[in-house]
Amino acid sequence: MSPRRRTDPAAGRTAVAAWTQGEAERRAVTTAVRFTLEELADRAPGNSVEVRVPPAGAVQAVAGPRHTRGTPPNVVETDPDTWLGLATGVVAWADAVADGRVHASGERSDISHLLPLTVERRAVPGRSGDPRPPEARG
Repeated sequence: MSPRRRTDPAAGRTAVAAWTQGEAERRAVTTAVRFTLEELADRAPGNSVEVRVPPAGAVQAVAGPRHTRGTPPNVVETDPDTWLGLATGVVAWADAVADGRVHASGERSDISHLLPLTVERRAVPGRSGDPRPPEARG
């Protein structure tokens, strides 16, 4: 069963597009984060990994053992810009983990196979990470 959506999909896509264009205000960034977290939970239903993007939101996703009390054993935590970069393909999971922008703990916390959430991959002015292969960067 997929989670109940709280963010209108049209509003979520609009907010993600605004972030991608570098034009999102704080409220739009929060909407984009919540929308993409809901999208992750919809595509990978479950309760074995908690993905946290403070202060915008958190979601439990990925099938596996259910966590019910205390600190979850599988946690992914990052900031809003890094999360949106991962969700849109602008930031690579391995790079974000390696440079400390993503903190992932637990044996199920590698969610790289679920990202990006969008099909389109493009560089965003002012955002870190270039999704193009090195030979295409010129």
